[in-house]
Amino acid sequence: MTTKLDNYDRVLLSAIQQDARVPQSELGEKASLSTAAVNRRLRVLTNNGVIERYSACINPSKVGYNLTIITEVMVETERADLLDEMQKRFKACPQIQQCYYVAGECDFVLIFLVRDMAQYVTLTRQLFLDKTNVKAFKTLVAMERVKTGMQVPIDKDGAA
Repeated sequence: MTTKLDNYDRVLLSAIQQDARVPQSELGEKASLSTAAVNRRLRVLTNNGVIERYSACINPSKVGYNLTIITEVMVETERADLLDEMQKRFKACPQIQQCYYVAGECDFVLIFLVRDMAQYVTLTRQLFLDKTNVKAFKTLVAMERVKTGMQVPIDKDGAA
């Protein structure tokens, strides 16, 4: 369900996606609102689930994760309990940065951040080969990190 946003909300959301540490007084200047109004709006946006969390964006290579791998996973059977178990396993793996249950030629698309290929091989054995519901998987190795992020486009025209 889409939340009704006005222009003030859009300005605030755009600003905090760029830098969530911006002081509320500065956000107020950008949105032409008082600090109290900014605080109130951010609280409402959080309570309504528009803002899911605040986090830091860390450069993976600076902390030893030099390899990004995109993996397409095909399942043997789409029994709900087996799919639920797979999703639970994928969510629990810290090296899986993103996981999508998709329609099309594969059933899941996973984005891994790993230190090296040896770590990925170990993870494939744990996640895909040892008593799992995986029929096949395809590995794509990212050669260069061109653009990453989780920013949501905030339309200025009032579409949301």
